[in-house]
This record gives sequence, structure tokens and C-alpha cells, in this order.
Amino acid sequence: MQSTISNAQSGPAADPVSKDEIRPFKVHVPQSDLDELRHLILTTRWPEKETVDDQSQGVQLLTMQKLANYWTTGYDWRKAEAKLNTLPQFMTTIDGLDIYFIHVRSKEPNALPVIITHGWPGSIFEILDMIGPLTNPTAYGGKSEDAFDVVIPAMPGYGFSGKPTAAGWNTDRIARAWDVLMKRLGYTRYVSQGGDWGARISEGLARLAPKGLLAVHMNLLLNYPPEVIRATALGEPAPASFSDKEKFAYDQRKAINPIGYFVMQARRPQTIGYSLAEAPVGLAAFLLDHDPHSYEQAVHAFDGNPDGNLTRDEILNNITLYWLTNTGSSAAKLYWESTRNVYKGEVNFPAAYTVFPGEVYRVPRSWVEYTFKNLIYFHEVDKGGHFASWEQPQLMAEEMRAAFKSVR
Repeated sequence: MQSTISNAQSGPAADPVSKDEIRPFKVHVPQSDLDELRHLILTTRWPEKETVDDQSQGVQLLTMQKLANYWTTGYDWRKAEAKLNTLPQFMTTIDGLDIYFIHVRSKEPNALPVIITHGWPGSIFEILDMIGPLTNPTAYGGKSEDAFDVVIPAMPGYGFSGKPTAAGWNTDRIARAWDVLMKRLGYTRYVSQGGDWGARISEGLARLAPKGLLAVHMNLLLNYPPEVIRATALGEPAPASFSDKEKFAYDQRKAINPIGYFVMQARRPQTIGYSLAEAPVGLAAFLLDHDPHSYEQAVHAFDGNPDGNLTRDEILNNITLYWLTNTGSSAAKLYWESTRNVYKGEVNFPAAYTVFPGEVYRVPRSWVEYTFKNLIYFHEVDKGGHFASWEQPQLMAEEMRAAFKSVR
């Protein structure tokens, strides 16, 4: 497969890239890559149908056939590419690795800079529709003083960012790189937001507490109390001392422990990578099989009844990006690098948290406060799931405005 990106640099092509250079970036996928993708989808060797009437055996055959049919007959990557190319995109090298990012400055003079990190199996596409509400709040029900400058990087091994060639790029190292990026952009004060791996990176930034970082906001708790970790690992009932909300969250957490993709990527990311690089429909199925709520949203999308912003085009933008950049294995390695199911201790740094009802486990305030001792904002909303920024971009933007209001 040919190169799928165009990296526009100033000056002669032979000029060396300076250490701190920020290079303009545009996306252009060769038509031959798209033709190859279509051919591979059309020649898929399908497995037999599942022997149950639900998702208990994994992604269902009918769902994947609907996805494949639309992927080859209705979906247009060029629209996604054009959407990206209307945005200011850049590349810079940090700690020896190319980092791709989108950087949109607000027209409001006192906008608060925020770096927003996606997760797996997502990408920068999760976050794009929040750019408008965040940078131009008055057009989306907010006030001028609510404005943000928005920085959206792709994590190492994801999308257009470079793929690490040596071990060591865990979430703490990414957090340090994000601080370098924000300072390289000239920001002396900023905040961080993230769900999924983005939550772990925001937590890493809070632990690092670099000069200029004001607060972090998360919508997934990955550092929960030690007794929860121990008891779920052993499959024990919820401790009797737990409140009703704690028991509910505990049962949700126990129900997904262990989850298939998590174990495979944490232990054997190279092995699964061969399959993810070979068959686009296989890659798509693997990316869809994250959690029951998100999977049902994909089913609805390909049945023509999308939930919120999560349409079949949005889903395929994300899957196609993974395919074109061949990042199934490199993205999976973040689990191998970062998955250590241990409690890292308290965080005494301004932190905010939003609970979305469709999250894989709906944590109570007590669990968040157990780790984040300086909790400046906590709110439970009535819609949205694991991919909250993607599903409900307006609501997430409103949560970020409220979460960071006290630190502006």
C-alpha cells in the first residue's frame, strides 16, 4: 500500500527538519489504495452465522454484511478527507516520533487552550464535531468567555502520527509529549480532556502537574479503588459496605472483566496485528466489538437509525482511517505498553469528571474522589456513552465549559 498522507513542509525538500518545527499537513489518499480497499471488501471470505440470536458470540454476521455493503456502495472517504483538509493540520516531532495534530484557534481573545485526546478504537474523528461548539460558543448556546483554542493530537501509533519502533510509548510518556506540544504551540496555560485512553493520558498529566496545566476533565475512570480491582479480578460479589451506586458500578465493571479485545491487545498485540492488517472486514469487526452499548449503536447506524451523531459514515470514517494507515497493530500496542491493573495512588490536582449513562461502567462520585482529591466538578448527564464526544459533541462541549469554568 502506498503512502496515504501528504506532509507539506516549507522550504526545499532537502532541508532538514528542525527539532521544534511544526509542519503544515494535508491528507491525500492515493486512489489505488481506495480501489484496493474496495476489492478486499468485495472478496471477503465470510464466516458462518453465529448460532445465537444476540451479540454474545461477538459481532453478528448480518451487521457486518450491512457494513460491508455500505462501505463499497455508499461510503465516500473523499468526504472525510475533505473535512479534515478544511481544518488546520500539522505534524511535529517529539521525542523522536512524528505527532499529527489539529489546531484550531478561537476568534475570542481570551480562549482557554485545551488538548483533547481520543481513545481506542477511536481516533481524531471522535472529536471533530466538538471544534465548533468549543471555539465558537456563541453560535452553540454558549458565551464568548466560554471559548477554547482546541488541540487534537493523534496518539503514537494511531492515524497519521508515527508508529513507535521501540518499546516505551506508554500513556505517561504520551502525557509528557502532550505538555511539550502545548508549550511548543506557545501556550503557557492550558487544560486537558479525554475519555478512554485519553482519560489515562489526562490522569498522567495531572500526576505530572507540569507548569501551566490548570486542570483535567475525564469521562472514564481507569484508576479506581484497589478493593474494586481485587474483587472484580477474583469475581467476588460487591463488598457489603458499598452503596447502591457503587454496587451497580461494580457489577458493570465485573461484567466486562476480562473483555476479549483488551486481553488480546494487552498480551499479544503483534499476533492480532497480522489479521488486522490483512482483512478490512476483520478489522472493522474487531473495532466494533468494544462494549455492548457501543456495538448496539453501530447496529442502529447500519440499520438506518443512528444514535446521536454516530452515523454509519462517522463509524466508517474511523474504521477506514485505521485501514489506510495500517495502524491496527501499532494502536493495539498501547495496551501492551500501558495496561497494568494496579492502583497508582491519589492525585492532588484539579480534576473534573462527567458520568455518561451508556459508559461501560457508570462510576459513582465516591470512586472518583477516592483517587482525585481535588475534584472541582462532577456531573451525571442523561445521554451519551463511551464515545461521548463522538455521540453527543454539543453536550460534551457544554460539560467542558462547566468543568473548566473555575480555572479560567
